[in-house]
Amino acid sequence: MPPPELSLETLRAILVEAFPELAGSRFGLLAEGWDSLAVDVDDELIFKFPRSEDAATALAMEARLLAVIGPAITTPVPELELFRSPRLFSRHRKLTGEHLLTADYERLPDEDRQHLAGEMAAFFAQLHALDSQTMAGAGAAPLDGWPEPDYILQRAAPLLPAEQRALAERTITAWQELPPDPLGTIYGFFDGHGWNMAFDHERRRLNGIYDFADSGFGPLH
Repeated sequence: MPPPELSLETLRAILVEAFPELAGSRFGLLAEGWDSLAVDVDDELIFKFPRSEDAATALAMEARLLAVIGPAITTPVPELELFRSPRLFSRHRKLTGEHLLTADYERLPDEDRQHLAGEMAAFFAQLHALDSQTMAGAGAAPLDGWPEPDYILQRAAPLLPAEQRALAERTITAWQELPPDPLGTIYGFFDGHGWNMAFDHERRRLNGIYDFADSGFGPLH
């Protein structure tokens, strides 16, 4: 349950005051995100309200990044417009579609899986080709690295069945022995999972990708 200052009633009042033409619209809260609360209006517009100062900073950065990304790639992404009164929030046209979860993906015919793979490959290739200085100027920063290998094993081993512990140890060891990424550091999405996809399950096609607040610079591989 969101706090009173982020209740649907409060957010609706803010939006109707800012956009009187929405007075007769349907408002609904989407699944709560980590950083922001999203309001769906008439299944056409999405308004995001950050929960904290850090989330507000991330939302403003995401808007700057998407202003660069959107015109440079073929995959549809949100076009965020920021408003700062009475509190910071964003508006964008909704990318129609639903999440693409494991069970949904497993039901896709091979032809549709291949089509999706081609679209995702093009998305990543175009994103990775963006100029690093331009993306840094828009606010992209280096991402936090993985925890130390010993720490990962210490936390994971007690949770694993005995037959999987040896595999985990071999995997971590192989990771430790990898040389530096031969293709270096790029700007990337680094959050490419089905919760961030707008997928049309009837047509079995990807309509867009969203949530770039966690994107940044990291090793290509």
